[in-house]
Amino acid sequence: MNAAKPSDKNHNVYFVPGLHRGLRLLELLARSNETMTVSELAQRLELSRSSAFRLVYTLQYLGFLTTSDDRTFQLGARVLNLGFSFLAKQDILQVARRDLEELRDLCGISTHLAIRDGLDILFLDCIQTRTGFLSNVNVGARLPAYASPMGWVMLSELPNRELIALHKEIPFEPFTEGTPSGIAELMQLVAKSSADGYVLSHGVVEQGGASVTAPIFDRSGNIVAAIDISGPQSAFDQDKLDSFYIPAVRDAAGKISRRLGNAGN
Repeated sequence: MNAAKPSDKNHNVYFVPGLHRGLRLLELLARSNETMTVSELAQRLELSRSSAFRLVYTLQYLGFLTTSDDRTFQLGARVLNLGFSFLAKQDILQVARRDLEELRDLCGISTHLAIRDGLDILFLDCIQTRTGFLSNVNVGARLPAYASPMGWVMLSELPNRELIALHKEIPFEPFTEGTPSGIAELMQLVAKSSADGYVLSHGVVEQGGASVTAPIFDRSGNIVAAIDISGPQSAFDQDKLDSFYIPAVRDAAGKISRRLGNAGN
């Protein structure tokens, strides 16, 4: 969970540590591809086993966790209800869906819509290709913004000083050879995405993958989201990257931006 800096002088009085630990536990399970035992949760959260057990018991009682026969835990249906309630309030979903579907049909590649949530990008929609390779990105999935072309596009909204401050204490863990190694390289990639108005990537998030990404602007000219087409490099006609795929993605992003009231894209 991306911790915000305390904004109130009474932070230590108002802050609820137990709630914080419970939310950290939920986010840990959300990021994990596997179920986890109480002991594993305690170790990852640096808590005693008894503290972790009380958190798990409470969250399971409330329906936020479920357990299996091997006494491992995963997110429960009540978490999904919260997530779906959040997604239902994102007007951009309704605005973008038609254009994402048309882009998918035009290119024959899965399309995605994401927003930036602090240090992460959060996927709001995935329109699966009708043929070929299906996307392995699910709605609600997160990626570090520094390690994703969609993140670079959305981080270009920030001034350099804010970009540096945001990543000051963040380790740049490599996903692939295309992951920036530090803030200086990230700033170069962000600046290039801003100058070009898109990002064409090869093997950045996954080895052998490719994507074309473009920003979505609101009526005030702010970048509020990003879309892409992404899949294995074999799904792309490499001779048509500049002449077809990039213009198609930018055109779809422009349509969505105009639906949001932006006159300049």
